Amino acid sequence: MLDHLAIDVSDLERSAAFYEAALTPLGYRLQRRTNGHAAFGVDVGPSKSPDPAGDFWIVQGQPQPKAVHLAFSAISRQAVAAFHAAALTAGGRDNGAPGLRPQYHADYFAAFILDPDGYNIEAVCHRAE
Repeated sequence: MLDHLAIDVSDLERSAAFYEAALTPLGYRLQRRTNGHAAFGVDVGPSKSPDPAGDFWIVQGQPQPKAVHLAFSAISRQAVAAFHAAALTAGGRDNGAPGLRPQYHADYFAAFILDPDGYNIEAVCHRAE
């Protein structure tokens, strides 16, 4: 099981604002901010002990977007659509509108955005609705 992942971004301020807006519909929030990085995570409730530093980090550095595809889990198809709309409003570029992707499985509902550095960011719901 993964504990966390990090990507390098060219402009930490711009990317932090983008991810804060885009990931809010998926339940993520900015959990930690220090010089050179920002970390996002989901509150998982009192029965679990999440890393207070978050599980998705962005770090000031040299982006490598062709080498990375990130998919964030969504609790509903509406959350996928809200992610897509929020990410577009925050400056992302459309890379696949919300919809079914039956080539993966019958209930795979996803949307894709290119972030400010060109990373392919996905929100996906696996539930039938």
